[in-house]
Amino acid sequence: MMVGVIVDCGVYAEGERKDLPADPETVAEAIDDDGGSFGWVGLHEPTAHELARVQQLFGLHPLAVEDALKAHQRPKVERFGDSVVVVLRTLWYVDEGDAVETGQVSVFVGPRYVVTVRHGEGAPLTTARQELEERASVLGHGPAAVLWAICDSVVDGYESVAEQVEIDVDEVESSVFSPDRTSDAERIYLLKREVLEMRRAIGPLRDPMEAFAHGSVPLVSKEAAPFFRDVADHVIRVSDQTDALDTLLSSALNAHLARVSVQQNDDMRRISAWVAIAAAPTMIAGIYGMNFGNMPELRWYYGYYACLAFMVVVCTTMYAGFRRAGWL
Repeated sequence: MMVGVIVDCGVYAEGERKDLPADPETVAEAIDDDGGSFGWVGLHEPTAHELARVQQLFGLHPLAVEDALKAHQRPKVERFGDSVVVVLRTLWYVDEGDAVETGQVSVFVGPRYVVTVRHGEGAPLTTARQELEERASVLGHGPAAVLWAICDSVVDGYESVAEQVEIDVDEVESSVFSPDRTSDAERIYLLKREVLEMRRAIGPLRDPMEAFAHGSVPLVSKEAAPFFRDVADHVIRVSDQTDALDTLLSSALNAHLARVSVQQNDDMRRISAWVAIAAAPTMIAGIYGMNFGNMPELRWYYGYYACLAFMVVVCTTMYAGFRRAGWL
């Protein structure tokens, strides 16, 4: 059943994984037979029919299942009876396009089960499961330990993405303030959009992680709550880092626009200076090109050479003046 959709299934008791077949039916039967164990079923982009089967096995709430099928939910924590549903936005970075891609992980946590539904390529939970299975003392806290491992893995992904985006922001800052003429407005705008995606994923998690850290959420015991404090601290840190990146990008955009304005003013001054320099010989040539009969200079033997010399002197003087004024 659902071979391509199931990432892994496991039954755990006293911090150890039982040697049982990895399928949801076996997990559901095992936790019904043994009150001291719990199961963890991981799904990746299941269809409505596939998720409905898991819903029947573990009694998942229909509204929460409906949200899990849609990969565009806001991060949140909701309580349905004796279970809790946590929706997390996953992030991963694509360096080729300076893009932050998003996915979703829905975590159904009951007294004796955990069901994860993942959309997108970000934050694969296989590594988190393996690391948790190697820590029997942590896994002994039951479903709360699985929830902590998932939150910790997702938040670690946030920090990795923030580091990559920070590198791009540093590159943009260097480009904006470099002596070369650059066109950075488009890249800055794209990075601001990616930072906005990060803020949408990270910001709503601050309060839920604080609630987990204080043990005020059902199914997270007082003993398991301290594990979430580190996650809550990381969420606050990466949230502040994201806000700082957005501020830096806004400042870089303003600096870029100001620099473009200054460059345009410099260009206009240079153009005006050259126009003024060109206007002087044009005026002189225009005067002597009117062909009036009563113009004594027209019959002067050295008039042509004197006129050219006068043009050179005027243009050279104006050029030197504009250079001293910084227009050229």
